[in-house]
Amino acid sequence: MNTSIVGKNIELTEPIKNYATSAFEAIQKYNLDIISANIVVSENKKGIFSVEFVINVKDKHTVVITQKDKDLYAAIDLALERAKKNLRRYADKIKDNNNGSIKDLETNEESPTTTEIDDDEIIPLEPKLYKPLDFEEAKSHLDESGENFFVFYDIDGNLRVLTKLDDGHYGLY
Repeated sequence: MNTSIVGKNIELTEPIKNYATSAFEAIQKYNLDIISANIVVSENKKGIFSVEFVINVKDKHTVVITQKDKDLYAAIDLALERAKKNLRRYADKIKDNNNGSIKDLETNEESPTTTEIDDDEIIPLEPKLYKPLDFEEAKSHLDESGENFFVFYDIDGNLRVLTKLDDGHYGLY
């Protein structure tokens, strides 16, 4: 991957270059064939920093992300998060099209995939199979759990909700 960091109307110091270089490392984790990645940092006369990520991915159009902020490091972080989101979507699209495995585009060999979980992602779970319960069994489960409601299937196969009311009685939906 060819990389470059360019400053317009701003002198790039070593800490800024190192921070921007770490952004390149963050986008490589998606195992995409990235041809080049460029970061253009500029500052306008009002002290607003503009960060532009230009990422060329093989077999995809160029990804261009532009972010403006008063803080240079915040602008880099926001642009990086947007770029990672875009690349993650593209990597997921490739994964879905290859029946659950990411293929190395140059050698057509399957590469092992690792599952990484972000805080905002939904994790699919297998449903638990429950036997149908009568109302007394559901009431005992509700009392044991200490929760305010209990969801269950009744003997007829209907989905029911048993709730504990404030007056000590039970409500059944």
